[in-house]
Amino acid sequence: MVFTVTDKHGRYVKDLKRDDVKVLDDGKPPEEIRSFHAETNLPLQVGLLVDASNSVRDRFKFEQEAATEFLNQTIRLKYDQAFVVGFDVTPEVTQDFTDSTEKLSIGVRALRPGGGTAMYDALYFACRDKLMKAQHDGPVRRAVILLSDGDDNQSHVSREEAIEMAQRAEVIVYTISTNMSGTGHQGDKVLGRIADATGGRAYVPFQINEVANAFAAIQEELRSQYAISYKPAQLLANGRYRAIEILPQHKGLRVRSRHGYYSPTQ
Repeated sequence: MVFTVTDKHGRYVKDLKRDDVKVLDDGKPPEEIRSFHAETNLPLQVGLLVDASNSVRDRFKFEQEAATEFLNQTIRLKYDQAFVVGFDVTPEVTQDFTDSTEKLSIGVRALRPGGGTAMYDALYFACRDKLMKAQHDGPVRRAVILLSDGDDNQSHVSREEAIEMAQRAEVIVYTISTNMSGTGHQGDKVLGRIADATGGRAYVPFQINEVANAFAAIQEELRSQYAISYKPAQLLANGRYRAIEILPQHKGLRVRSRHGYYSPTQ
């Protein structure tokens, strides 16, 4: 399990020890804690999903520039990998998995605003067909950065089906809203639900230049996480969803992680 800890001011806490958190898996303490460490260097597999529907057309160029800068700052040569997907009615891979920030930048620039919005389909595709099937030699952190207004009018899968696929693929989803109205937009609530259910975070910039700040915050978070591995008590290979709680043992701390996982079926 990868998780993030912040203090009451929202600052990342980077000096936790194993005894500073308590894990409950399906309501029970683990049978055994195998490892605990700050996770600053685990290889990243990142999917950048950019809403290319008509509804975001007027802000598109700035968002492309902010996304390119994020990839340039985050993806390390011969270590991390990322891919770029633009979506309107269908998801389109404009750059497949690569560690080349130059190729990723070209992939971002190749995005073109189009028609309707099938956001859930795009997230489902990125998790099932890209991140779940990606090759890796050891442990990795999988993340999706979803840049959208949250309005879906074309998807074949539901919001909850997209969230479940992200959970099965062990993907943390960070969302950046492209709604700049400053009012409570329904799409922002949808994006918040997706981020919260996967252990990510939802960013709602009020001005276009704050999009770059959101990308910078995601980059910092990806370098400020912890990983704990453990053997659950009474784990059955029945494919059932198991809830996880990671509880801080000091006042004023807040833990953010995905809420659970699906046990294996064999």
